[in-house]
This record gives sequence, structure tokens and C-alpha cells, in this order.
Amino acid sequence: MPMADETVGVVGGGIVGVAIARELVRRRPGTRVIVLEKEDRLAAHQTGHNSGVVHAGIYYRPGTLKAELCTRGRHLLRDFCAEHAIAYDECGKLVVAVDRDELDRLDRLEETATANGVPGLRRLAPEQIRDVEPYAAGLAALHSPATAITDYVAVAEAMAAEVTAAGGQVRLGATVGAIERRAGQVHVRVDGEDAPVVVDRLVVAAGLHADRVSAQVDGQVGPRILPFRGEYMAVSAAKQDLVRGMVYPVPDPRYPFLGVHFTRRVTGGLEVGPNAVLATRREGYRRRDVSAADLRDTLGWPGFWHLAHAHWRTGASEVRGSLSKRAYMAKAQRYVPDIGADDVVRAGSGVRAQAVERDGSLVDDFRITSSGQITCIRNAPSPAATSSLAIAAHVVALVWEG
Repeated sequence: MPMADETVGVVGGGIVGVAIARELVRRRPGTRVIVLEKEDRLAAHQTGHNSGVVHAGIYYRPGTLKAELCTRGRHLLRDFCAEHAIAYDECGKLVVAVDRDELDRLDRLEETATANGVPGLRRLAPEQIRDVEPYAAGLAALHSPATAITDYVAVAEAMAAEVTAAGGQVRLGATVGAIERRAGQVHVRVDGEDAPVVVDRLVVAAGLHADRVSAQVDGQVGPRILPFRGEYMAVSAAKQDLVRGMVYPVPDPRYPFLGVHFTRRVTGGLEVGPNAVLATRREGYRRRDVSAADLRDTLGWPGFWHLAHAHWRTGASEVRGSLSKRAYMAKAQRYVPDIGADDVVRAGSGVRAQAVERDGSLVDDFRITSSGQITCIRNAPSPAATSSLAIAAHVVALVWEG
């Protein structure tokens, strides 16, 4: 394999950013890689605040990057976890239809999952649901035994360790300011430092700030990132064993969110969630977290108002569930009736970066753009963590191998 002789910067120390850095040092030996992460730790935001689910490819439209990279990424992630002794549990998932009007949607979901080659997928009748999850209830379900759970923070840290072992740098507390092209190179200003970081190529994987950092590069103001807070409930120890794996509702195809669901964690607990409530700060994990700049960016984007006009009833329902534990659990209790509001306590939350077009349409696929020596990951919501190693291979092949 020929040795590379260039310096590549990666903005963002979430799982996608460090996966790309790892892929570079593996596929292009000799490349000097510098990861710039503004927080004091890796995986501080979306990577460290999700459900820990390794998706099998049930939901994603065949032929999209999500469908392709989720399938490939799951295999790569499973092997990576085995190699690094990171917890990986194929506890399986049920997607349960509880109303007759959900059965057609379940049929379409089964067609999508089959087209994506989801392994071991089965359609279950009510009595078969109870064989898999004795306390779940529904008219029909899809069972995906290959859906798994893992620890994505541990995965990101193990990836970063490979980068530094190969001579790369992972710089924490490095907030990126201005990005400029000069004489065939890219100059990246880091807040508080006099000299810029000078690289030959740059990859932007800035997650919740992807639109802002990318706009410096290509001048494109859209799509805009809208932050949606997802809140979780923790199930009491007395009821944790009522769910063996994961139990999900049939999702509404109008939205990229999968609905409030039950998920086991690799630590042994059981969580319910997340919901999807518009956040008033991009890194706002509490209702009281407000950023005037973030709120201005949200309210100033025409796509937000188109989205709000079309889906205000759903938004109001999500807010109601956020404010009321009973309203929140009323949804989840439809498919696991024995776990109610008295059996849960409020737990953590995450914020999802959802790209929205000017016309209010939600960007439903991964979006990767290039401008000269700079590549931007503009939209990488779920299943980006599952797909991270495959996204990394895709980006490196796209940019460096044509």
C-alpha cells in the first residue's frame, strides 16, 4: 500500500468523526490526522446521549445511503466490538402494531426490511409476540433478532485510541472558529490559539453544528439543523425484567423519529424513550436550556415554520408528553401494558441534529457534500452510530479514491 503524504483535519470528535480519522490512518498510512473536538471528552453529545441501539436496517428506504451503510456498518461494528472486547448484545427487537390502522404500515415496513436484507426477520401473530416478549401486546409484530445494543462512547474511545496509536492527534477543548483556504491548503482557526491548524484536506463532522461549520466552507445556508430533544425514562428495578430486548411502535412514515420505545442498556437497565421535542438550544438537554443564538437560527429558518404549520398537532402532543409523565407513558403502555407512569423515573436526554430544507421537508438520508479539499457531513442522524465505520469507508473512498 503506497504511503500518503498529507495532513487531514477532522472537525468533530463524535463517533462519525473519529471513525473517519481511524479509516484514514488505516487505509492511507502516513497520513497525518488531527481531530479537533471542542469538548473536554469525545462522544460528548449525540454519540453519548442515544439509546445505544445497533440497527439492523428495518426502516430505511432501499437504495439510500442509510439503507446501504447501516447494513454494512452493523457487520463492521459487531466485529470491531468483538476485537476490542466492547459489550455487544444481540437482544433483538419487536416492532409492534397495536391498532388495525397500523397493520398496513407494518406491511410496508416488512417489505422495506426484507429488501434491505434484515437477517432473521419474522412476522409474528399475537401469541408469537408473547413467545419473544411475554409482557408485550399487539395485533402483529416484526421480530428482528439481529438488532443489538452496545456502548457507543466506548466504541468512539477505542477508535480514537487507534488513531493516536498510528501517530494521529486527538485534540480536546479545540473549538473551531474560522476556516479559510490559502495557497492550496486549509487554515483552521482554533479559539484561543494564535497559529492556525494547517491541513491539506478537511472533513467536517460537526453534528449539531454541521450547518454552521459547513456554511463557512461552501456558503450554503441550507439545510438548517433543527435540534430535537429526546427525553428518557428509567424503569424501576422491580419492572426491568418485563422486557427482554427492545419493543418499538410502528413508526409514522412522515417523521424520521421512531417513537417512544423500550430499550435495554448494556449496563443492565431498561429505558423508555426518546420522545422528540423541539429544543431551544442545540446542546440543550434540559427544558430550561435556552440559547438566543440557537433559537434565532431555528425561528429564522423558513423551513421551521413550514414544518410547524404542517405538524403542529404532533408537536403539541410531544410537548404534552414531555411535561406529563403519565401522558408520556400512555403511548408506551399500549404495547407493554404492565409498565406505567408509576414504574418509571425521569432519566437523561439527548439532542438529535435534524437537517431541514427551506421548504420544511426533513432530510431523510445521510448527506455528504464536498467543496474542493473540504468534505462536510451535513446530515447524519440515526442510524449514523450503527453506520459509522461504513460512513467512514464511504467518505474516504469518495474523497480520496474518486
